[in-house]
Amino acid sequence: MLVAILAHFALAAVLPLVARRYGRAAFVVGALAPAATLVYALARGGEAVSGAPPLETLAWAPVIGLEFTARFDELALLLILLVSGIGAVVLCYYSRYAKPDDHRTAARDSALLVTFAGAMLGLVLADDVISLYLFWELTTVCSFLLVGGDGVAKRLRTSATQALLVTTLGGLAMLLGLILLGTAAGTMRISEILADPPSGGIVTAALLLVLLGALTKSAQVPFHPWLPSAMVAPTPVSAYLHAAAMVKAGVYLVARFSPAFADHPAWWIPIVVCGLWTMLLGGFRALRQYDLKTLLAYGTISQLGFLMVMLGAGTWMSALAAGTLILAHGLFKSALFLTVGIIDKRAGTRDIRELSGLGRQWRGLTTLATFALMSMAGLPPLLGFIGKEVALEALFEGGTVDRLIGVGVAVGSVLTVVYSLRFLRGAFGTKPDMAPSAPVPCGRVMTGMVAVPSLAGLVLALAPSVIEPVETGYADRYGKDPGYHLALWHGITPALMISVGIIAAGVAVHRYAGVQRLGGYVPGPLRAQSWYGRSVEGLESLARGVTGRLQVGSLPVYLGVILTTLVVVPGAGLFSGDIDFGELRLFDNWLQVPLALLVLVAAATSLLARRRLTAVLLAGVVGYGIGAWFVVDGGADLALAQFLVETLTLVVFVFVIRRFPPRFIENKAYVGGRWVKAVIAGVAGTFVAVLAVLYSGYRGGIPEASRQYIERAEDETGATNVVNAIIVDFRAFDTIGEITVLAVAATGVASLILARSRRRNGTVGRPEPTEQDATDDTGTTETPEVRS
Repeated sequence: MLVAILAHFALAAVLPLVARRYGRAAFVVGALAPAATLVYALARGGEAVSGAPPLETLAWAPVIGLEFTARFDELALLLILLVSGIGAVVLCYYSRYAKPDDHRTAARDSALLVTFAGAMLGLVLADDVISLYLFWELTTVCSFLLVGGDGVAKRLRTSATQALLVTTLGGLAMLLGLILLGTAAGTMRISEILADPPSGGIVTAALLLVLLGALTKSAQVPFHPWLPSAMVAPTPVSAYLHAAAMVKAGVYLVARFSPAFADHPAWWIPIVVCGLWTMLLGGFRALRQYDLKTLLAYGTISQLGFLMVMLGAGTWMSALAAGTLILAHGLFKSALFLTVGIIDKRAGTRDIRELSGLGRQWRGLTTLATFALMSMAGLPPLLGFIGKEVALEALFEGGTVDRLIGVGVAVGSVLTVVYSLRFLRGAFGTKPDMAPSAPVPCGRVMTGMVAVPSLAGLVLALAPSVIEPVETGYADRYGKDPGYHLALWHGITPALMISVGIIAAGVAVHRYAGVQRLGGYVPGPLRAQSWYGRSVEGLESLARGVTGRLQVGSLPVYLGVILTTLVVVPGAGLFSGDIDFGELRLFDNWLQVPLALLVLVAAATSLLARRRLTAVLLAGVVGYGIGAWFVVDGGADLALAQFLVETLTLVVFVFVIRRFPPRFIENKAYVGGRWVKAVIAGVAGTFVAVLAVLYSGYRGGIPEASRQYIERAEDETGATNVVNAIIVDFRAFDTIGEITVLAVAATGVASLILARSRRRNGTVGRPEPTEQDATDDTGTTETPEVRS
């Protein structure tokens, strides 16, 4: 699986070259990586569901535990079916959707889509916290670039920025939560965290932070507005990112951690509440949409809320329903998005108020779209019906809380039926008051790509045993198998009767004309999009306020902020932690005492100096005293560096203060602030001194990298001074880089000094003499040589 991930990135790197020469054929070439990954995953599917999932590890820095571990289990296989399967279909579809002569767009979008497919593949396979976060954010960056397109139109930039801000905020919160969770569990390996889940107050905070990342990525209330805004992206991008892949990342995160924390109130309550709210609001808002893509976007929000509810329920049956619905949703929603792409491309619009009669012209496409809509509405014989029947049975056969959740799901399912009928009638129906749309071919290749996910939902429903081992393998993590099997017919059960009632209610509501006028209306103050705008404006105002008060052009203010931060941040960690600093001694050598007194006296005297040169010399005494301290402690190399730096600094200071008045100028207006400066400086200095003394006696918890430096210094470098070994041998490239930076800076400074000196002497910048310059006041002309 590691090779498959790398193959995606390698192929994405060469696709711009392919597109430059062959145009939109680059999409077909790009489809090879996800298609091959799908075949490979299906070939090894038996290993994934065997109970001992294969592991592959690539070590970054094994000494400090940085590695990427790919774990190919049932949940990973389920998501790979969508990520790779739908990815290959969308890329092939895009090869006909893109303009033949637009090589630049083909190069950008083909490379980004394949990169995104590789990032999603890495995300669902990652078994360590750091790798999970890296792939998570890579999907965010790819989404930003795909939604933003060329960035010329303002609406593209606005929508892409909103998606980036919301999902990145959630990603950072998720990272913090995962680190806290890993710290509490004592491991950063996800499978090990789930095998022995930790407990405690810090775990509660960690779970809430992880949920924040999942909710933002999967467009749950109140973070959902970014998804409808992202519909400005090309339709194939929406079909892949916003139906099958990216929005599933948050669902996948919840599905991955739910088996271990399903009974934790901080986990399942927010998931169920937000999921149910999202399902109802998304379905309600979809009733008012006229743009087919926007209608599907709100339908996606509603379906994602449904998936979250089932994962939050935390039972074997609900997990089985969630797994089935994840696959069903990816299939029918991608098929519908691709259908909208054909309508928009061929008919020239996707506004249902301007479409009429397409069903009679495109009978094949209409049939395929109808299958997808039936699956979304939960009608047999489609996979969506099987998943929804399992969900209803899981909820209504449970306790009181589960039944209350089931009522909410039933209402949301009624709305799903309504907006499914709205899509079908609006896109393919014949309006009596409208002339039929102009007949145009719908395209065989693009229609064939729609057929793949649409018919897959039908085939898998007729043969559910194909996917049942994957679904039940994941559900077994929640408890014992009750003996339930996926099937189209379980007899006349309460779940079947409820499903029939949902469909009947949906048809009745759709026929009620008032729904079209009232459906989807949300008052302005309650709209999440307006709250997003206010949040961004508030953040900008806060940033301007903080910057205006800190960046005031005053060096004392800058130093005060730095010193205050230095005291507050490490100080909070120092006083809140339990650190054994070992035995502390007043001194190790009697020469340290007079040197310390010399440094203290010089530092105190420099504050009382009235002449600038005196203050600089006293500061130099402090530096030389510290260098002498290094000599006493046996650090001759550090002492030499200290003496050289102090000498250079002293010389530079002397050259600079020559341009200043000899005495300090005291401004009476700022005398009152001297005490504030003195307090900040005194507290910061005391804190740093105490911290240095404490950590000088600290002997425990040495990082593994430091331990390796110490152990290998003498054997591998022949150095008895570990600092020298690090600078010269272990981190030689860093040292060379630092020397290069210093050399460049010194060259620049010397150039400025020489340029200033030459300007003073008049040898640079003097214009050449002209004939007019050679003319004297009497009008006679002299040659430049004579005048000089």
